Amino acid sequence: MTKRLWDISPPVSTRSPVFPGDTPYRQQWRWTIGADCPVNVSEITLSPHVGAHADAPLHYDATGAAIGAVDLEPFLGPCRVIHAVHGRPLITIADLLPFLADMPPRILVRTARRAVSDRWSDEFSAYAPETVAFLAEKGARLIGIDTPSIDPASSKTLDSHQTILRHDMRVLENLVLDDVPAGDYELIALPLAFIEADASPVRAVLRSLG
Repeated sequence: MTKRLWDISPPVSTRSPVFPGDTPYRQQWRWTIGADCPVNVSEITLSPHVGAHADAPLHYDATGAAIGAVDLEPFLGPCRVIHAVHGRPLITIADLLPFLADMPPRILVRTARRAVSDRWSDEFSAYAPETVAFLAEKGARLIGIDTPSIDPASSKTLDSHQTILRHDMRVLENLVLDDVPAGDYELIALPLAFIEADASPVRAVLRSLG
């Protein structure tokens, strides 16, 4: 039986939103096919937090590991998609608790009926830090969300990021889970080996288990 794939990465273009002040996606052509050139080659500039991406510990810890130094295992393997489409600012333990029996080590939460992938908005759901700690205690190695951050846009202390730091967890942000039914999947979302970067774009996909 052919396994089904769900692409859970938003398209990346000049319309991709970034946190205000961060570097947007830009592209220009360095070479173009013509009489004197056999290839097209572009140059791109972007924040590593554009689109679906994996944060490195370096993003929220001055002495943390860069994304090219982190173990890839958390980004590949069984995961569970949970729907918490309630429109409240924080995902609580109570939102997830009914769906955590026999929990795999990766949890992705859908919070929006339609993920916002073409404009910036401060209005999005994030993880409550106690929810992150609870998932860690139950064995989660990676959490993900369909919003720009696991912390609210206004946060200056990044409590949920600091919680994943304490528990040595990994995180995926800016996923698109609009059409993914709640349930269990195989996650494939490998970051690039940027040896000095605080994050990396990923092409995140889910594959059916059956």
